[in-house]
Amino acid sequence: MRPSFTLSCTAALLALGLPGHASATTPAAPLPLTLAQATSVAAAAQACAATPMAIAVVNADGQTLLLQRGDGVGHHNLEAARRKAYTAASTRRPTLELARQAAAQPDTRNLAALPELLLLGGGHPLAEAGTVLGAIGVAGGGGPEPDDRCAAAGAQSLRTVR
Repeated sequence: MRPSFTLSCTAALLALGLPGHASATTPAAPLPLTLAQATSVAAAAQACAATPMAIAVVNADGQTLLLQRGDGVGHHNLEAARRKAYTAASTRRPTLELARQAAAQPDTRNLAALPELLLLGGGHPLAEAGTVLGAIGVAGGGGPEPDDRCAAAGAQSLRTVR
């Protein structure tokens, strides 16, 4: 293809507002979640709690980046935290919201039958500019509402970490 023809086509597409070749105005995709960020988010969630908790952070694909269990926290809470994080990353919604929706809507109730999902408060997506980078899950904080509050605090802290 002749260079002048390619340049003319690209200019025409840009003038019409249609995607052509990559331009300098295309926003960059957010960087993947790092272990340092996962650690910081987990620390913010734990700081919210009155007692030690189990905390998990996963990336956007649901792969575990961090798992920690506070002293005296039951070992089953570690798996619960991981599954809450996985659920929040997969559905891109807080798990307490999903749990309440499932209780109110029979169609949503079927989500609980999927092996990895856990519809219980304590999972929040970690997002930047509308893109889910991962999720945090917490368990052992005294119930769905306290777990949700601490997961939300962790998710909120991501904005100050970046």
